[in-house]
Amino acid sequence: MGRKLLQMAELIGARLQGDGNIQVGAVASIASATADNLVFVEDEKYLSQALACEAGAVIAGEFAAGASGKPLLICRHPKLAFARAAQMLRSDRSSRSDEGVHATAVVHSSARLEEFVIVEEYAVIGAGVEVGAGTRIGAGCVVGRGVKIGQDCLIYPRVTIYAGTTLGEWVTVHAGAVLGSDGFGYVRDPESGRYEKFPQVGRLVIEDDVEIGANATIDRGALDETRIGRGSKIDNLVHIGHNCRLAENVVIAAQTGLSGSIVIEKDVVLGGQVGIGEHARIEEGVMLGGQGGVLPNKVLRGKGVAFWGTPAQPVRKYLKQLAALARLGKK
Repeated sequence: MGRKLLQMAELIGARLQGDGNIQVGAVASIASATADNLVFVEDEKYLSQALACEAGAVIAGEFAAGASGKPLLICRHPKLAFARAAQMLRSDRSSRSDEGVHATAVVHSSARLEEFVIVEEYAVIGAGVEVGAGTRIGAGCVVGRGVKIGQDCLIYPRVTIYAGTTLGEWVTVHAGAVLGSDGFGYVRDPESGRYEKFPQVGRLVIEDDVEIGANATIDRGALDETRIGRGSKIDNLVHIGHNCRLAENVVIAAQTGLSGSIVIEKDVVLGGQVGIGEHARIEEGVMLGGQGGVLPNKVLRGKGVAFWGTPAQPVRKYLKQLAALARLGKK
């Protein structure tokens, strides 16, 4: 099973050079490739290695035009084209032979599953759940009452989705993630000193084409909603608190923690182990380096500006301060 190079070239917007009838069935690195694999090169200095490897074809930039040795798919952005080809080939390999609900799964009679939905071993689907066509729900998942999941989603094993959560289309959720759990909100009684729970009755909305990493946790809104914008990518072990709102194409690396009611505008990139205090705002296009910290109620702004440190500052300013401290230490 695979795709002919002629078809692949059309789908990824590449120019074919060589035999378009050759089929490829998977992607690989140059070092591990076999005859039915597709590899890529972004740098001309690696082209000779790619042409000499066992792969059936190579995705490369314009520098490869006229090269010989094996078929080439030439395009402007080889790595991006390779990623798209990998998604297509992975989808092609997904078998429809295991369609339907496994005998050990529990699906409430009021749940509505569209065509080509797969529910694996010991998954539990609650009342009123709606699951779109082509979605796969992994073994041991728990999908709560009234959850809506769009088409072509991939929910890996042991994911828990709390009641009332909504997932758009083409959403991927990796193993162990918890979506829609209660936020961490308490009110202290000044007389007794006891903490009493503030209502956590809002909801969580995950828009289309979002990927959520393993063991990530995203809380529902307290009274309104938490929302993750279209195309956002969230790494493993990330926590997003209640009432947070992420715009489109936000990228968050592992072990980052967001307190409640934070706004993250589109195209923001957060490095690993970043910490952001409640009611902070990160404006469009900001990049915050690993272990950076933003204090509550603060705003970071500057499209394309890199910030670092705690409290976060533009990276050049932060590095100058570190250099000044180092000089003082020597004195």
